[in-house]
Amino acid sequence: MGALGSKPDQFFSSPFKAVPSRSSSQDESTPPHKSIFATLRKPPTAKPNDFIPLFNECISLAATRTLEYLTFKDPENKFSPSPEALTEIFLMTYISESVMHTLTSWFNCTVMTPGQKVLLGADWVWAVLNKPSKDPRIQIAVRVLHLPQREESSHRPSKTDQTFDESMEMAEMAASDKNMCEKMVDFCASIGKDCYALFLFMGRKNDKENIYGVLSNNFQAAIGKCDKIDRGLIENFFKGSRYLHTPTGMMQAIVTKRNNDSLTLLIKFS
Repeated sequence: MGALGSKPDQFFSSPFKAVPSRSSSQDESTPPHKSIFATLRKPPTAKPNDFIPLFNECISLAATRTLEYLTFKDPENKFSPSPEALTEIFLMTYISESVMHTLTSWFNCTVMTPGQKVLLGADWVWAVLNKPSKDPRIQIAVRVLHLPQREESSHRPSKTDQTFDESMEMAEMAASDKNMCEKMVDFCASIGKDCYALFLFMGRKNDKENIYGVLSNNFQAAIGKCDKIDRGLIENFFKGSRYLHTPTGMMQAIVTKRNNDSLTLLIKFS
């Protein structure tokens, strides 16, 4: 290979002089010139967890709007939102916001039918989706728990109600020996450790004007150790608790959990 510093033939001399090559030390100290195209802004690459800030926005607005009704006090004591109304306000606000933020391509929400609620114990199921298949990677079954005084004021559907049909009657017969909390725990356990049960409290005994949650993929461990899984048992998780996760912290803990690990979290949504 010829030396770069050799003189060109005088018969083929060029008006453009060859630039001598720089030494290796100069190459290392001087960064190469970037192409003008390298300075153009590249489109952001979507990451698997990019949906979490959007989820937090949707949940925060849903909780804020629900609190307006949860904390409402009628001076004449004639009006009080029913448990069903509070659940629907939270859910409808969340769904409308998630659609507006196009969150559903990453994280969707499936609302249970009346028959599915009776059979599975869940009000709705959230799912983190795989792309591009959109198969659920992680599922969160949610059941809303209201203050006992609100539950007592709400009537149970009877056969004369329009919401009661043959499918609901069959669902009740299929799992009549278990309460709704136990049905949802069984449902999550049947799927595996990537399915979580989230019990959403519209007020607690010690704080009736905020929204809390207990999430776990290990409630099944309580079966056999306790008489039953109900509101009282689940609310006891808050006793002695010093730290409550935010909705963002909850979701980050879920998506970063290692396979088959157990996870239990206490969350404050408002």
